[in-house]
Amino acid sequence: MTRRTDIDVRPITEAEFPDWNRALNTGFLQPPAVGAEQLEARRLQFVPGRLLGAFDGDRCVATFRSFDQEVTAVGGAPVRADAISNVTVTATHRRRGLLTRMMARDLAAAKERGDVVATLIAAEHPIYGRYGFGPATTMTEWTVDVPRAGLDPRRPVPEDGGRIDLVDGEDVRKLGPELHERLRRAQPGAVSRVDLWWQARTGVVNLSGARWTEPCYAVYRSADGEVEGLASYRTDDHWGDAKQPLNTATVDWLEAVTPAAERALWHYLCSIDWVQTVKSGWRSPDDLLPDLLPDPRAARITTQADWLWVRVLDVVRALEARAYEGQGSLVLEVVDRWGSPSSSGAESGGGLTGGRWRLEAGPDGASCAPTTESADLVLDVGELASLWLGDASAVRLAALGRVREERAGAARVADALLRTPRRPWCPDMF
Repeated sequence: MTRRTDIDVRPITEAEFPDWNRALNTGFLQPPAVGAEQLEARRLQFVPGRLLGAFDGDRCVATFRSFDQEVTAVGGAPVRADAISNVTVTATHRRRGLLTRMMARDLAAAKERGDVVATLIAAEHPIYGRYGFGPATTMTEWTVDVPRAGLDPRRPVPEDGGRIDLVDGEDVRKLGPELHERLRRAQPGAVSRVDLWWQARTGVVNLSGARWTEPCYAVYRSADGEVEGLASYRTDDHWGDAKQPLNTATVDWLEAVTPAAERALWHYLCSIDWVQTVKSGWRSPDDLLPDLLPDPRAARITTQADWLWVRVLDVVRALEARAYEGQGSLVLEVVDRWGSPSSSGAESGGGLTGGRWRLEAGPDGASCAPTTESADLVLDVGELASLWLGDASAVRLAALGRVREERAGAARVADALLRTPRRPWCPDMF
């Protein structure tokens, strides 16, 4: 067995990119061979220094990629993020600290660049908490029994004067980016998208290597012609006995910037001839979908799980970037058990971001600064991430033993400051 110290962890070169991709496919239990077309498409994601590999001799045995991203804070401010993806360790080289070494290198570089947070979508729940990440949004998927839903299939046309049209991939590439920018400015937890995202979802490039099949695209325009919603969906061809249609429409993604657009798109999807089931795709846990149906029980939850994970790299900038509806102050002691020693000057906490901070917040803005005052709440940096986007409850975390009150009632004050009326949501997998 190769010793840990003999395995080299470093940024890969362009010449090593094919071997890195072979290790990536192997780690995700995909066929190891990467076709020429797929490899060239993936080269569009190559940024020198941001793709790390672990090498046992000349063989890549672990992969790690990060890229620049913005994540929307509560209130709509875009926050600089280090987005982490393509994390694998080959089965022959597990439990040798390779992920820890790659993560340490990447997060140190992200902090040096001035990124405020790091983000990722966790394949497995137990892995990333030890690096200071915490689950910050939740994803829910519904399966709709269309006949039970109670919608009138004869009236799929919006009643507000708007209209739905089917468009092609070229239209989506023109209309989608501006629509998504409108959505993410208003949706805490949403992340930025580059042009490659739209190209991959409309068949221009093939990152997965799977055979491309074009989906259907539906656009909702308001009565004045403004694009307010867009959906990508696929249908199967399944018929039962006696020629009974049993078809399913599966939503790849659906974005709407008004309730009217959301209502119209779901009504349209549930009115397609022969479709008996609609699978919603990844939605916010407080999505309007179930209650848009006359019978909400027709939409049953088939998946519900953590989604976007966040790792705070700069407590001050993270807390000052978001908005607050209530008024109040808190002294937070943030414990960071992982990473390099902090140079923040905060009183305690260690790691990349640990310390004691006084947060003064209200509707007019917030200030956060290091302090030597006694803490009101003591929490791990991962719990801070869960609270930052407004989804988690400090009172609930205290009941779970993951937040400690040093001043009675401090958790309730935290909830009054940090929680949001609507839940944060990240529409994207990355």
